[in-house]
Amino acid sequence: MRHSELRQVSTLRGLAALSPAVVFLLLYVAVSLVIGDFYVMPVTVALLAASAWAIAIDRGPSLATRIERFSAAAGHTNILYMIWIFVMAGAFAALAKGIGAIDATVELTLQVFPATLLLPAIFVAACFISLAIGTSVGTIVAIVPLVVELASEGGGNMALFVATALGGAFFGDNLSFISDTTIAATRTQGCSMSDKFRANFRIVFPAALVALTLYFFIGSDLQLNVTENNSDPWMILPYLIVIATALAGINVLIVLTCGIASALLLGTLTGKVTLIESCRLMGEGIGGMGELIVITLLAAGMLGLIKAMGGIDFLLMRLTSKVSGKRGAQACIALLVSMVNLCTANNTVAILSVGSISRSISERYGITPRRTASLLDTCSCIVQCLIPYGAQTLLATGLAHISPAAPWPYLYYPWTLAGAVILAVILPAPRR
Repeated sequence: MRHSELRQVSTLRGLAALSPAVVFLLLYVAVSLVIGDFYVMPVTVALLAASAWAIAIDRGPSLATRIERFSAAAGHTNILYMIWIFVMAGAFAALAKGIGAIDATVELTLQVFPATLLLPAIFVAACFISLAIGTSVGTIVAIVPLVVELASEGGGNMALFVATALGGAFFGDNLSFISDTTIAATRTQGCSMSDKFRANFRIVFPAALVALTLYFFIGSDLQLNVTENNSDPWMILPYLIVIATALAGINVLIVLTCGIASALLLGTLTGKVTLIESCRLMGEGIGGMGELIVITLLAAGMLGLIKAMGGIDFLLMRLTSKVSGKRGAQACIALLVSMVNLCTANNTVAILSVGSISRSISERYGITPRRTASLLDTCSCIVQCLIPYGAQTLLATGLAHISPAAPWPYLYYPWTLAGAVILAVILPAPRR
């Protein structure tokens, strides 16, 4: 998307297009910060108000047309695909817990790792899985049910445990050769994946080491009160199947289907649950995802209207109007993809939206394609991990039954990664 391809959006119209996002942030984040409690203002109410505002200010010819635009954005194939993941993840998590699979896995994990090493182990495991499978959503599906059970059984800080897994999930989402963000960033900038990986690794690895060190220090004071359950070790099989199929790079829906099928078969064969009881457990798990699905639909509809009204084009126009120098150009690219990601809640879409204009900026100011691709991928992953309405955070917190904003203070990895990006922009890049 070059400058000539952008819609010309006036300042007044651009600010109006972005105002639904401001309404949401004021109602949810600002109110929660003032009160000091993220559970007081339901995120569904804040999104409902922001969505109503977006429909009200849209310039559609009629109310019915505006609602159709909102519904089309909410019903996009990517959104419905994500909802399918939510539904099946809820069914698997409830069934696995019901047959004792997660309890058995927790017991085995605590036999391997002492409580003081659990947080670093969770972070490293999430980093490894996400690097292998290239998707943060798949990593969350594979590891968060175990993390939730570890925290709930031992009386640990649920938000801290979930945040640790979230940070590790985005490590691989950013670096993996098979990640959709890596593919989008390298293709839009015309560089090889290996070049982008080397440039990206210099920024990501120090941040990951700092985050890991923090988890070591925090974990040294961790006290878990886990009782001995004498679980059947065979019950870990569904969980091992989910991790193995995820590591094999299989589609996440098939991964969850394999997990559900194995848990269903193992539970009925061992007499842990009956077939009817299994169906009841899966139904409860799916029902527990109801609020998460509503949040996803409202956020997608609202953000779709923001884009349709020209909010994204307005951001691109304003942020690229006063670029000067290499550092300024790099800062502009980082800010571009971050702001668009904030408005789309999808890091791959954000990279594709600003990829062409970022390439034009990098060519004009002599920034290497691998550097630009690294900035695009890293900054989009940082924002995606930090926003409370991102699909990954919604899925993880939905499985944990906590507020989407609860992990925010404990997301040490994306915060350290943001600091690493700032240093990378300020300091000169190596010649090789």
